[in-house]
Amino acid sequence: MTSGELAGATIVFDLDGTLVDSAPDLVRALNETMDLEGLPRVRLETVRQMVGQGARVLIERASARHGINFAPARLDELTEEFVRFYAADIARHTTVFPGIVDALETLASLGAKFAVCTNKRTALSTQLLDALDLSRHFSAVIGADAVPDRKPHPDHYRAAVAAAGGVVRRSVMIGDSVADVASARGAGAPVIVYRHGYNDVGAEQLGADVVLDQYADLAPACRRLLAARP
Repeated sequence: MTSGELAGATIVFDLDGTLVDSAPDLVRALNETMDLEGLPRVRLETVRQMVGQGARVLIERASARHGINFAPARLDELTEEFVRFYAADIARHTTVFPGIVDALETLASLGAKFAVCTNKRTALSTQLLDALDLSRHFSAVIGADAVPDRKPHPDHYRAAVAAAGGVVRRSVMIGDSVADVASARGAGAPVIVYRHGYNDVGAEQLGADVVLDQYADLAPACRRLLAARP
């Protein structure tokens, strides 16, 4: 690898299910929220299939499993309760996926810069990255509340790239869900999907350019995809 090979490149990461395994803390906060309504608790593996569209949608999906559809005002209240439960101990059980830090350091040594593009709120995202000592790697963190239209809208991806000082034609999206793929594809960027992330379909069915089994393969995959860009 040649130093500076990825100068000017921006590698954009989803957060939950891509950088970190946060499902154990998300299910903790979700079940504390479900308790407020006397609803059955949700299993961890079920939550792994429902994450990706923010806390409000997570609550909607969990309650709908029991035939409950909250009025908008109550859903707003429950969303704020979820956020309070979650933020109170945001990284109690959350871990960084194996190989992420080494991959970030390798890509940085080649000149790449990084952004986070997530449907989690920006403040919660920053709090979580700080707690896990990941913030130092990222030039920008763009949550769902920082843009008019969140993922899967392509403008969310464009905003993350721009906030990091990059350009879309020299960028790659790393994610785990259909929203990640759609956002980057809509902006005209290549996509890498992490197989062990959160989605309710097989990773190969998401339409990514590359499916990763381990983050040791991330830098070569980014180099290959960016080399193929006009």
